[in-house]
Amino acid sequence: MVLKNILIEIADGIGVVKINRPQALNALNSEVVEELESALREVEQDVDVKVVVITGAGEKAFVAGGDIKEMSGMDPAAARAFSQRGHRLINCMEKMKKPIIAAVNGYALGGGLELALACDFIYASEKARLGLPEATLGVIPGFGGTQNLPRLIGINRAKELIFSGKQLTAQQARDWGLVNEVVTGEELMSRVFEIAKKIAANGPLAVAAAKDAINNGLDMAKEDGLRYEGAVFSLLFDSADQKEGMGAFVEKRPAAFKGK
Repeated sequence: MVLKNILIEIADGIGVVKINRPQALNALNSEVVEELESALREVEQDVDVKVVVITGAGEKAFVAGGDIKEMSGMDPAAARAFSQRGHRLINCMEKMKKPIIAAVNGYALGGGLELALACDFIYASEKARLGLPEATLGVIPGFGGTQNLPRLIGINRAKELIFSGKQLTAQQARDWGLVNEVVTGEELMSRVFEIAKKIAANGPLAVAAAKDAINNGLDMAKEDGLRYEGAVFSLLFDSADQKEGMGAFVEKRPAAFKGK
């Protein structure tokens, strides 16, 4: 697919996927959603990419929300198709074996926050504003917000944010457990790259297995989750990476993981 609204940059094992519609504050329309899914599948297949970072072009917005101009003319059938397209993107992100970090550099509202919620964790600029304002427009979040936000910050705070449509500052979002870390706008990408490089240096099979165990275990009873964890844990002992990682520890040298 030709990407008109997405930029991909790859360096040092990190794939940066940037939504590039700054004139529209990187708003998500149907074309952008499809291109973003295509871009993520492309970096997922790239063996040189160990960690994915999603961010927005410009200084004002990560993603300011869904494209209201497109959405305002939708009938129920078109709205359902748009929501399903968004759910397919979110599912693609959550099922990706590679970790995804959201670098929220500005407004992350509506679909923008839902996109960030589908990442494995969020780093934010101190200028960022986060929220789900759909109720102020007469609708509800349609890209997974009603499901992912309560799982992250708890049902009461999620209801407050969704019912009121209010925006959180980056600091408030961190206090609510929505954002991992807040830094200046100038520091954001360097800080994200710092943590991404630490992740990329670890065994990729182990990181993928950890993501799988966490995401799948959350919807299981604890005993079932523990059994699932044990199964995933044990399978890694049939990998060359496990032999390399533990061998390197015993031999007091850096590990050279191959993802095998």
